[in-house]
Amino acid sequence: MNEKNRQAGRPRATSTFLANTPEPPYYAVIFSNVRTEQDPRGYAAMADQMVELAFRQPGFLGVESVRDVEGQGITVSYWESEEAIQAWKADTAHQVAQAKGKADWYADYRLRVALVQRENPR
Repeated sequence: MNEKNRQAGRPRATSTFLANTPEPPYYAVIFSNVRTEQDPRGYAAMADQMVELAFRQPGFLGVESVRDVEGQGITVSYWESEEAIQAWKADTAHQVAQAKGKADWYADYRLRVALVQRENPR
């Protein structure tokens, strides 16, 4: 990760929607999903906790997430390596959130992992 993306040794949160990613290559985990109507407050609280936890993970670069009024959403998280992605997948708190999501919060979802080879900034 280059220095512009570090703050106290970790990626910095920005006040903008777009993640402040380094020069490629890096990885994108793309989580497309459709929410159920169950427990919207619990879902929002867990989502906030997962973002905070992700920012503390080695190799995490940033996140972008949107959801429409019909419950369709997409979250793209950026990672330095496949090993960092695997460590995030294995995180105990993240596994609890995944199980709750599968059981209660998502009517459907897809998870895709892609290698970002090029970025065209503004």
